[in-house]
Amino acid sequence: MKKPVNTQTKDKMPSPANADIRIGIALGSGSARGWSHIGVLRALEEIGIVPGIVTGCSIGSLVGAAYANQQLDALESWVLDLTWKNILGMMDLSFLEGGFIQGDKIIQSVRQFIGDSDIQSLPVSFATVATDLQNGREVWLREGNVLNSIRASAALPGLFSPFMLNGKWLVDGGLVDPVPVSLCRAMGAEIVIAVNLNGDLVGKHLQKKPIARIAGKITPESDKEPDLWSKISSHISGSVSGQKNTLLSQLLGHTQNNPGLFEVMASSINIMQDRVTRSRMAGDPPEVTLTPRLAHLGLMEFDQAEVAILEGRACVERMRPALDQIFS
Repeated sequence: MKKPVNTQTKDKMPSPANADIRIGIALGSGSARGWSHIGVLRALEEIGIVPGIVTGCSIGSLVGAAYANQQLDALESWVLDLTWKNILGMMDLSFLEGGFIQGDKIIQSVRQFIGDSDIQSLPVSFATVATDLQNGREVWLREGNVLNSIRASAALPGLFSPFMLNGKWLVDGGLVDPVPVSLCRAMGAEIVIAVNLNGDLVGKHLQKKPIARIAGKITPESDKEPDLWSKISSHISGSVSGQKNTLLSQLLGHTQNNPGLFEVMASSINIMQDRVTRSRMAGDPPEVTLTPRLAHLGLMEFDQAEVAILEGRACVERMRPALDQIFS
């Protein structure tokens, strides 16, 4: 088992009594890059910043719920042990329900960290955001089953199936509010820390780089294993035959010099979320924005948690002067 990437001895999560209800943190969407939220929360805690209000979008809702349930230790240990084979085992493929993956197995896997209780019963105030598929409206999920709220908030269009909740088909909240700062303020936060995972991503999925920069280290691209989505594509293609095999290979990977379906979808979502985030933050700016530098990390590389967590810590350190000024 990999050891947590803390640089200090870990204690239990702060009790709700120690959390500052004036401080809110908005954890943004970003798929596998979202494991960096763990490093952010750890680093903030170590310098005495303990948010009493947590909002999340997509992967941010998962990490935020674990934090609000005081189970960040357990989640961190679990994600550090994830391998691509573990991840494949959690993927309930479904091509006829609005997405490649149904998502139920993933939710069952994280039940141990989130619990199966209502949002209102969590020790730390928590909420998440989703998008109403019918009318495009932003939906704030501040009560009800916490697992259902995460499932709805993380239903990335085209990849995960939409989720029916309270009579509405809901999809990823990143379509309308990738970093839910406004929700944080609506819950009473006077100081909001935003964690934006999409700030440096536009076009990066379509670039071929000679090197990869990982947590300050430079690794030759030729030494890297195929990314997780390539493994998933191979796994899916290997489970079918004939023309279906050829079709899926073309859809999920490159066809000569053309990008595959997932590359187009991922890059399009990056562009959209970057533009939406800029617009939302211009209208309601947070006091501090933390931006982990994880453009080298693919959306589906959930097995690279150590890289993401370390960069989450690093981005807090880069913004330490601004944090010290606000909280001094």
